Amino acid sequence: MIVRICLINETLMKFVFQPWQLLLLIIAGWINRQQHEVIEYLRTENTVLKEKVGKKRILLTDDQRRRLAVKRKILGRKQLEEFGTLFTPNTILRWHRQLVARKWDYSDRKEKKQGRPSIREVIVELTLQFAKENPTWGYDRIQGELSKVGYQICDSTVANILRAHGIEPAPTRKRTGSWATFLKSHWDVMEAIAFTSAEVWTKSGLVTHYLLFVMELKTRRVHFSGCTTNPHEAWMKQMARELTNDEDGFLQGKRYLIMDRDSKFSESFRSFLSDQDVKPVRLPPRSPNMNAHLERFFGSLKSECLNLLILFGEKALRNAVTQYLEHYHAERPHQGLNNELILSLDDPPAVDAEFETTERLGGLLRSYRRAA
Repeated sequence: MIVRICLINETLMKFVFQPWQLLLLIIAGWINRQQHEVIEYLRTENTVLKEKVGKKRILLTDDQRRRLAVKRKILGRKQLEEFGTLFTPNTILRWHRQLVARKWDYSDRKEKKQGRPSIREVIVELTLQFAKENPTWGYDRIQGELSKVGYQICDSTVANILRAHGIEPAPTRKRTGSWATFLKSHWDVMEAIAFTSAEVWTKSGLVTHYLLFVMELKTRRVHFSGCTTNPHEAWMKQMARELTNDEDGFLQGKRYLIMDRDSKFSESFRSFLSDQDVKPVRLPPRSPNMNAHLERFFGSLKSECLNLLILFGEKALRNAVTQYLEHYHAERPHQGLNNELILSLDDPPAVDAEFETTERLGGLLRSYRRAA
């Protein structure tokens, strides 16, 4: 017994006093401590992320779910619960079940549904276009127009398309035609008139000037009739004479003039127009959308020009309006005209010519084109 104890002590003394073994123990302890510190940091970081995300759902790809599932298998369920990870073991198991179910999902191999094929989108679009642009056309007429462009469908299909998009049959659709359709059908002989105002500084202070504009709806050409601080009845009758002048009147050849119910468009003004074969069309009260083209012009005039200037005197106001109208007609593209100019160039310049910049009102209005 004594001999065995001595041999054990001798063996322990040899182990303790070997320097490389002692160094190995020190390094192993240091590495273990470093790993614990890294793990503690990651646990803290994970807790912060959970607090940040809260109850929001974290969306992962299938590849990310597979990677997490592999690591989960290595650690085991118990260690995952101890660490308090973002995704619980039950969540990872649910991912696994979903992937298994997706593997055995053969729904994409099922036979396609039988029956009539769906109507092509181009046919639907053309049917709706024909019906909206031609309120008097019935199902048979629309069917005939479609056959002319190469699409053979029956009239019941036309009826189904219109019914699905809330469009009534021809008789009802004719009675409830839109204002836009009415305007387009009379554009050649119709114009619109309206007032807008501008504030001008004079010797007596800030004075309101009323500006009278007339627009040819088809071309969007705008005529500036005049401006005054007091649009009384006599002034309005003078404007009517100038607009209906046989030589250069802006209303020459027109039959209808749209106007709102502003009291400045007095009965004598309307009667004078009627005597000149121009019928005044008064809009319902509070309906600026029925004179939308001219109202949109007023918005452009003010946002692009008048609201950006401090006007001193009527002369400055007239000059600003004149400069803007020249820019509006010959230099500014219009979305309502497919981004074309109202007064297009007769001979477009060569594409390799140099660029020219046109500036008006000190650079407030600017346009670009190639040199002639």
